Amino acid sequence: MTRYVMIADLERCVGCQTCTAACRHANATSPAVQWRRVLDIETGAYPDVSRTFVPVGCQHCDDPPCMHVCPTTATRKRADGIVTVDYDLCIGCAYCEVACPYQARFKLDREVFAYGSATPSEKATANEKRVGVSQKCTFCSDRIDYGLANGLVPGVDAEATPACVNSCIADALHFGDVEDANSNVSKLLRENTSFRMHEELGTRPNFHYLHDRRHSPCKPTSGPVRGEGIEPKHQQHWDWKAAANFLLGGSGAALFAFSVGFGIPGAAAAALCLIALGLLILLFKIGRPLRFLYVLRQPQRSWMSREAWLAGALFPLAAWFLFSESSLLGAAAAAVAFGFLLAQAMILKESKGVPAWRTSRIVPLILSTGLAEGAGLLALVMPAPLILAMLVALRGWAWHEYLESLERDGAPMRSYEVLRGCRGWMLWAGLALPLLLIACGSLLGQFFFAIAGLAVVATGWALKFILVTRAGYQQGFALQRAGATVKPGWNPA
Repeated sequence: MTRYVMIADLERCVGCQTCTAACRHANATSPAVQWRRVLDIETGAYPDVSRTFVPVGCQHCDDPPCMHVCPTTATRKRADGIVTVDYDLCIGCAYCEVACPYQARFKLDREVFAYGSATPSEKATANEKRVGVSQKCTFCSDRIDYGLANGLVPGVDAEATPACVNSCIADALHFGDVEDANSNVSKLLRENTSFRMHEELGTRPNFHYLHDRRHSPCKPTSGPVRGEGIEPKHQQHWDWKAAANFLLGGSGAALFAFSVGFGIPGAAAAALCLIALGLLILLFKIGRPLRFLYVLRQPQRSWMSREAWLAGALFPLAAWFLFSESSLLGAAAAAVAFGFLLAQAMILKESKGVPAWRTSRIVPLILSTGLAEGAGLLALVMPAPLILAMLVALRGWAWHEYLESLERDGAPMRSYEVLRGCRGWMLWAGLALPLLLIACGSLLGQFFFAIAGLAVVATGWALKFILVTRAGYQQGFALQRAGATVKPGWNPA
């Protein structure tokens, strides 16, 4: 077997960015993206200061989360470990972007040129296939394939080696087959201490960093951490249109299930309209909307694909139920609707690149929020105060447990600050006020039940909107020095 890895020697990298320029030249990438870049990280305080240059990009993981979430099979892993993207299959949903813990994915909705309009060289190298889809480092797989076809050895012969490695002036980047015990990369890993970034996430990256050479003094890790672009950035492409699917789809799915249970066909029809509206808005988020049916290609792995299959099954099944009024069909449709709500929760959980989403506590939070919203909408036509009160309390518990998980496991500081800012109004407007209104409704009439339902829906929608559009900060980067991990911009556990 062959497994290609890249090694960055942090003791040798001088931060010249030559690898960045070589990558851009070899792959004709847009000025708006950097498949390979070098971070400038400074740790410590005067006089004990350490400065480290860290090359980053796609890590070509052995267990790539981007591949697992991709609904179209556009992202694949080759037998030699290289992770690729098929531009003809990608729909531009950006799910791989929020699943990648290494900020290695890019999506451009239009061509971007260095000087506003395209220069002759940019016109000659423009690639329309990359517009509206995901793109990333490929380890220069075309060079590797060319070299192998011509009897060359990747990592040894320049024509078969990634451009960034060839260009490195400090001999800091290395490439080769780690399964070959005599290869350059195998020898380097045996003879030096190394780490892989975010290895605790189980992605098993094929990008290794050499650091703290044996018998050399360790550099300091205490004190502030500084550097441009090293703190977690907010994910760029899951905007209000993506949030609308979670808002409308989640509450609509729960309302449909309740409407079936209570025998209210009008509310069931309205619930289907909510789900359909959420999916329609979502269609305008993806980069290649005319390929939307490709989302059905990978239900074996992707929860986004499963959500699409469940939606495709729900509408005809629900229509059949509304026409026939069969209780058996109603139960089946309600089960599919609940599956749709579960799929939405799992879509967030599998977004490994966004710590505020990937925690397991996100699942009960999204489920309980959707169910409470469904009961809140049901209260507008037929109050069920006991069910609504129980679901409001359940949502309050799930919200508390979710915040506790972020405090326990750690999260990007900005995510934590955004969500902590929701604690007060979720307690009063999302829990105490609805319960008070439900109690008033038991004494003073159904009007208070309806107001309680609206409060539950409004706070649930506000929470999910903030969670998706404001709290979605990415994993960021990490650096190991002297046995300690430095994670800029993180709220430590």
